[in-house]
Amino acid sequence: MPFRSSVFRTPLLPAALATVLLAACAQPAPEAPKPPVKSNAAMVAEIQAAGERDKSVINVHPLVDPAIAALQAGARDDERSGQYGAAAVKLDMALKRNPQSPDVLQDRAELAVYMGNYNMASKLAQQSWTLGSKQGPLCARNWQTIVEIREHADDTAGAQQASKSVRACREPGIQRY
Repeated sequence: MPFRSSVFRTPLLPAALATVLLAACAQPAPEAPKPPVKSNAAMVAEIQAAGERDKSVINVHPLVDPAIAALQAGARDDERSGQYGAAAVKLDMALKRNPQSPDVLQDRAELAVYMGNYNMASKLAQQSWTLGSKQGPLCARNWQTIVEIREHADDTAGAQQASKSVRACREPGIQRY
């Protein structure tokens, strides 16, 4: 009579299924989806809004060469109509007349963001800040440019540090009673 054992009659399917299910449970959880990347236009909107939000008591407006002011106005018109290349040409001409103009440097930095040239935008914003008053709306735009570029590069720590600099641009007024 052949040997019959209940051990050999147990199908292996439930054990194999249990192994597969346990292995599936051991898989790492999928990464959380990254937030969508801001468009260049949205980044520039944030930069410009930072300057508008700054309610600093200090807002330096140096005397402006009328030719540079005309080039800046033309560049703003080109920017509004989406002609970023033409706007960049006008601002580059303004920078040839005065390469040390903080507001023109910042305007050109914002155009560089529109055009996706983040390295150039960062350098121009830093240069504008170095030459500028270190306070007020222009300062806020300078640092918000850095915030946006660092966020775009997934540099969270750098973006947080730059955000502190945006806040440092504000010089509150004296409380009068």
